[in-house]
Amino acid sequence: MSEVFVQLARSWIGTPYLHQASMKGVGCDCLGLICGVWREVFGEEPEKVPAYTADWSEPQGDERLMAAASRHMRRAEAEMAIGQVLLFRMRDDGVAKHLGILSQVCPDPHFIHAYTGHGVVESPLSDPWRRRIAARFTVSQG
Repeated sequence: MSEVFVQLARSWIGTPYLHQASMKGVGCDCLGLICGVWREVFGEEPEKVPAYTADWSEPQGDERLMAAASRHMRRAEAEMAIGQVLLFRMRDDGVAKHLGILSQVCPDPHFIHAYTGHGVVESPLSDPWRRRIAARFTVSQG
């Protein structure tokens, strides 16, 4: 399952960044990438994604993305493994609001994500990115 998730995520590379979108080759944001790959694997998203602003739930300090991920995926406590969904906190005092898919562990970790100005890319999971990981989730059906 995890290899399929990564393979499909790689097929989104080059998709332009488009806030709140989730269409391969047309546009997506980081959540749209996860939702799009999820649809390709499972057929439909586990819940309807409400409209959201670029600051997510930061003004309220509400961990909405963490809560949604916890409802539909299992929190990974063991070592990093390909296919895990990474949830990032972009500021130490901010809510977790960026997502990616771990695409490679050895020899150097990489992840696939979408972000403004770059679209969907595969990036090294460098120390600055690694320090921002708030949680890792394992994707499984059911």
